[in-house]
Amino acid sequence: MSLFFNSEEGGSYYSLTTAGTVAIIAVIVLLLIIVAFVRSAKKEEKKGPAIDTRTLAFTALSIALAFVLSYVRIFKLPWGGSVTLCSMLFIVLIGYWYGLKVGLIAGFVYGCLQFIQDGGSYILDPLQAGLDYFIAFMALGLSGLFCRMKKNGLTVGYIVAVLARGAFHSLGGYLYWMDYMPENFPEKLAPVYPIAYNYAYLLAEAAITIIVINFPLVKDALNRITNMARK
Repeated sequence: MSLFFNSEEGGSYYSLTTAGTVAIIAVIVLLLIIVAFVRSAKKEEKKGPAIDTRTLAFTALSIALAFVLSYVRIFKLPWGGSVTLCSMLFIVLIGYWYGLKVGLIAGFVYGCLQFIQDGGSYILDPLQAGLDYFIAFMALGLSGLFCRMKKNGLTVGYIVAVLARGAFHSLGGYLYWMDYMPENFPEKLAPVYPIAYNYAYLLAEAAITIIVINFPLVKDALNRITNMARK
């Protein structure tokens, strides 16, 4: 345990060591290799191209953009949580372009990157880490359920994906974070602390993103990119 994690504050939570960070990166690389191998095998069975390079390229670029934009924080909320510059959109787009399976895998990879970004600074136990990082961010891939919806598919998929991510964060909040409620949180809202905390910043970012992607020029650009990604 000490090889990959450092105990903080008497064992209250754990942070990643350098070895732990390297291990997570190795898992991500291994996962991408497995995905590429599986897709290659399926393509060979169908006598198609060995590797769908377009899908891999657009997916990798979108994950990279999401990760970079997750550092661009527009503002922070008084209870905690930050609103980023539309970072979730680029994971949602992957599911919208390529369907549920690819969307979920991309969300999982992005969750791994978020785990590294935070330095694993809030690890209470494996289930909590799974809910807060891997499962919650994987839920952004649920946009893939709406990949065939022609009218407002991206907007609907985005809303569902964000609500699903918030649900997993909130579940983790009830299971693990109730004792960490900030002192400035309204006492009357204490029973719904995890829901209020998580959905406050998620819905704020969602509102900004939905407004942006529905501007005519942005909407047209996204439609063009979607057509390029799906060719």
